[in-house]
Amino acid sequence: MTKRACVIGYPVAHSRSPLIHGYWLREHEIDGEYVRREVKPEDIDQFLQNFSKQNLAGCNVTLPHKEAAARNVGAATPVVRALGVANTLWLQDGILHGDNTDVAGFLAHLDDTAPGWDKKAAHAVVLGAGGAARSIVYALHERGVKKLSIVNRSRERAEQLVNEIKIESNIASFEQVGSLISSADLLVNTTSLGMKGQPPLEIELNSLKPGAAVCDIVYVPLETDLLRKARARGHAAIDGLGMLLHQAVPGFERWFGVKPKVTKALRDLIVADLMKDAAR
Repeated sequence: MTKRACVIGYPVAHSRSPLIHGYWLREHEIDGEYVRREVKPEDIDQFLQNFSKQNLAGCNVTLPHKEAAARNVGAATPVVRALGVANTLWLQDGILHGDNTDVAGFLAHLDDTAPGWDKKAAHAVVLGAGGAARSIVYALHERGVKKLSIVNRSRERAEQLVNEIKIESNIASFEQVGSLISSADLLVNTTSLGMKGQPPLEIELNSLKPGAAVCDIVYVPLETDLLRKARARGHAAIDGLGMLLHQAVPGFERWFGVKPKVTKALRDLIVADLMKDAAR
């Protein structure tokens, strides 16, 4: 019997999840299917409440439905309870379960790309205070980073993030980035600035501490200006594609019973697709 899973969002046509999961289904010769399902915001609660009737083993959840997903699951992981957002759902004994695999995906990508980063990351600076920042701040705290600084244009939004996930953090403005990064071991951009079609991320890295790593969760383009500047200065530069690939692993294992690996061949497949889009 064919097992089915999907990604839900609005819009959802841009999602690379079918490419990722389709690759693993072929690699492991699994009788399975993974597709896109566009669900309008006004329909999301009903869709999730009737999930057991959808003929799906589970699904990924992308914008703008992650909060609704957390709200509608019957069983949530501690990460979902802490963050209030879920991106991976599965049915188990008739109950809809929810997890947030962005946390594990971010950490797995860092571990893969910059082994041992957490042994020397006493201070991390996170740019942005949106949904992605929430997962990343939580992940860094869970891994034991002692000092966290959140940089955001709206101080109120940064304070809301800190209060909701109950993690002590220093809140700063973009004007303070230069002084902050002089002591940072890790700099992470969680904003959409620098993404194709978005305004540039206008920060300088002149004061960035030698040996610090720089991560950008943007993956279109794959090398952002931030990463290009970091590489030019000799810093480890970590792109956003790996997080996307690693966060997909737990869901695939839940739905199809096999834990897949993030390989160079998979990454090359997604990079080729990104390049094809960029050429249009």
